[in-house]
Amino acid sequence: MNEKSTWNIYRTRFLVRARQLTQPLIFTDSLGREHSGQSGDYLVETSDGIRRITSRFLFEDIYVLLDQDSIAAPEGVQKSATSRPVSSISPAERLRATA
Repeated sequence: MNEKSTWNIYRTRFLVRARQLTQPLIFTDSLGREHSGQSGDYLVETSDGIRRITSRFLFEDIYVLLDQDSIAAPEGVQKSATSRPVSSISPAERLRATA
């Protein structure tokens, strides 16, 4: 994996950090489970430090990239459309996100 690629923050119901793989990756987690992914898949890290690989198709269907400016925006500052509150998501989008 390219060491120069940076972590980005995405959201679904939970915030995760992720980076897209630039080459195949195989690793064994602390529980002894083997994870493998191809170029284009995503290495995902949860808030408690657990890492897993998610296919590109599934990841891009579920997660929405947060605008880095909206993460540090002070309270009351307008956030971008990519970080809109859940209440403004249409019922169809909400159903798809929870499927």
